[in-house]
Amino acid sequence: MIVRRRLDLRTFRLTESELERRFLSLVGRAGIDRPETGARIGGHKVDFLWPRLGLVVETDGLRYHRTAAQQTVDRRRDQRLTEAGLTLLRFTHAQVRYERDEVERTLRTVVSRLTTE
Repeated sequence: MIVRRRLDLRTFRLTESELERRFLSLVGRAGIDRPETGARIGGHKVDFLWPRLGLVVETDGLRYHRTAAQQTVDRRRDQRLTEAGLTLLRFTHAQVRYERDEVERTLRTVVSRLTTE
């Protein structure tokens, strides 16, 4: 616990998967402030949160988001978060891994919009 307290939380973020680590790398490449990871909002755990912007990003790995039942759970959670006034983006494993430029462009565009609102 002492080591964790000493880490610079502006540069270190706990993640639960390789996909989330890859996404954080894209955030850095896009020049965007690092988000909170694993935050809880209204009883829902989200992958990434920028509280000041009201932005949530979910990264959908292949393991937990492929079945129709899980996709239904995801959509309901998305709807609750949107009802709460948050902007939600969801990126697939393929997007984060193979369409990095597009993910970065989307992030920059949305962050720019939310910053000027």
